[in-house]
Amino acid sequence: MAIENKAILITYADSLGKNLSELEQVMDKYLAEAIGGIHLLPFFPSTGDRGFAPRDYTVVDESFGTWEEIEALGEKYYLMFDFMINHISRESIFFQDFKNKHEDSKYKEMFIRINQFFPENRPTEADIDLIYKRKDKAPFQAVHFADGSVEEVWNTFGEEQIDLDVTREVTKQFIRQTIQDMASHGCSIIRLDAFAYAIKKLDTNDFFVEPDIWELLAEVRQEAHKYQIELLPEIHEHYSIQFKIAQHDYFIYDFALPMLVLHGIYSGKSERLAAWLRQSPMKQFTTLDTHDGIGVVDAKDLLTDQELNYTSEKLYEVGANVKKIYSSASYNNLDIYQINSTYYSALGEQDDSYLLARALQIFAPGIPQIYYVGLLAGKNDIALLEATKEGRNINRHYYDLNEISTEVQRPVVQKLLKLLAFRNTDDAFDLNGTITVETPTDQKIEIIRQNRTQTQQVKLIADLSTREFMIYQNGQTLSI
Repeated sequence: MAIENKAILITYADSLGKNLSELEQVMDKYLAEAIGGIHLLPFFPSTGDRGFAPRDYTVVDESFGTWEEIEALGEKYYLMFDFMINHISRESIFFQDFKNKHEDSKYKEMFIRINQFFPENRPTEADIDLIYKRKDKAPFQAVHFADGSVEEVWNTFGEEQIDLDVTREVTKQFIRQTIQDMASHGCSIIRLDAFAYAIKKLDTNDFFVEPDIWELLAEVRQEAHKYQIELLPEIHEHYSIQFKIAQHDYFIYDFALPMLVLHGIYSGKSERLAAWLRQSPMKQFTTLDTHDGIGVVDAKDLLTDQELNYTSEKLYEVGANVKKIYSSASYNNLDIYQINSTYYSALGEQDDSYLLARALQIFAPGIPQIYYVGLLAGKNDIALLEATKEGRNINRHYYDLNEISTEVQRPVVQKLLKLLAFRNTDDAFDLNGTITVETPTDQKIEIIRQNRTQTQQVKLIADLSTREFMIYQNGQTLSI
């Protein structure tokens, strides 16, 4: 199924119900009008990072279900799959073959061997300092081979995630085969996870290395387009990088929106948010929440450092059960620029603030992406966080069918589902249409969306200081 201009749900295979079969029941019973697509977070056998250390892309983890069940979802909802183009599990057949056969392995060139990447007597301390790292040490891992030798390979993220050398033909063949497999199971869009780390080049910081990164994306896009698949490169960094990606005509994420909306609602001031909405591209997926934390660095320079600090501190003050320690190394937080909380709890679990935030997201340029916890206006799961000591699990609650049947009846959830159904069916949200954003006062924001022929119009008028908003559909008040 081709991508539709309808809201997309982001969920794990075992979080809205315990498996894919139950997810389909939930979708069809409660969410069919509100949701047009599903970003199904990694459902492959994996050895870590909640699926992001894939061992084998050719099969579905049997605890979740089968390809047939995914294909059944794909007949009703457009599907997004994750491709971790930067790395693969150290338990994959490729890396295990390399460990066992070393120089005789046909997969040895898939991995970045430190003794071959750097010249003799390097890396130096300066080399390691230059690398854009997710760890407080060199991103290398020692490998003990069956022949008794030891050498290091590149390892950006968790210990289970071994980086791939995307410049080698054996890796390119793996990429081509993976895309073909995903296409055969109904994938409409591939999210390229951690793609900005995929190019490693001597004497660079090994992050979003130009022009090489564009060559990689072009190769992947050429292959994906054979199957009418779109790409969504995923990156958390300065918004200017997102704009570069958009200029190359890829879908992007609006990862700046979460902090800008929080700042607007906390401060009651509209201008920063309005300025962002005026410049945002239409070919994007908007977010307020994801399976990771709320990104701070994504809004840098759209908010001043003082405003970013104000918003972060206010989140800890206003947010329900949000503590700084939950976003620290004590709770295995890799990214110091993310704050772990559900969006509903970040807004103090106040229904009016939350619905205003979602209304702003719906009117923003792009296609709204709704995280499953956010769809149910979920609160911080302190029990899961403490049981696992994993900060991001505060926003990764497991819902069973009974709990879902109760949660969907809450007024805030009913209103959100109605808002999303409105967004999915009104032609004024045409991605080739126009958006006009005004701030009649410091506290108010008015957003008008029109289709390309200007025959359909919707308007949002919101007061960020009182949390009140109204929606007008071709001049008539919409009841939510």
